[in-house]
Amino acid sequence: MLADSFTTYTEPTIGRAAVELLELAGYRVRLAAGGCCGRSSLSKGLLDDARRKAAALVSSLAGEDSPIVGCEPSCLLTLRDETLSLLPDDARARNVAGRVRQVEEMVTAAIDAGDLRLTEDSWVAGRRILFHGHCHQKADVGTAATVALLQRIPGARVVELDAGCCGMAGSFGFDAEHYDLSMTIGEDRLFPAVRAEPTETVIAATGVSCRQQIAHGTQRRAHHPLELALAAVRR
Repeated sequence: MLADSFTTYTEPTIGRAAVELLELAGYRVRLAAGGCCGRSSLSKGLLDDARRKAAALVSSLAGEDSPIVGCEPSCLLTLRDETLSLLPDDARARNVAGRVRQVEEMVTAAIDAGDLRLTEDSWVAGRRILFHGHCHQKADVGTAATVALLQRIPGARVVELDAGCCGMAGSFGFDAEHYDLSMTIGEDRLFPAVRAEPTETVIAATGVSCRQQIAHGTQRRAHHPLELALAAVRR
């Protein structure tokens, strides 16, 4: 499992939830902490730095046939796509890209196979779940795997928002000169939709920037879907 920088250093409980779910499903998990994928450098146009980071991470991941999963869509999907553009002649990059899978797919498959059992008396069972998809995820692979996982929670009523971008757009909303604009983008559809939900509704989002933006704009906590799935697992 890719130990991306965002999850590792800002929300490690999400990474632990992913590892625990996979281990409960019967997988042997190796935490791959080989460095940054280069996503942040790439988003700022620092191509040489992104290329160096991508090459180092690819070197640490190549040579195996096991699936590569991760919690942060931008980092995981960078391995599948942008890394190939940064390292077009590197066979190791192609090996890594071909092994990338969404962790939600693997957890959902384990639930459907009976390897993971979900309980009807968890705090999240029977709740309405409002899900906001990550832009990178929506553009590249779609959100079907995440929605399917949330729908496996007993009694959950999953509603996926059609709210466009949250406004954070990676690190864009962190810049002082962009903050007001990022809030304006969030106010277009996302923030009003979240505010309209009663406190009993569970808010979910796959992207770290999306969760932070929701907190800034609405003062509501957004959970990673993997946290919700783990909360519903029968021990």
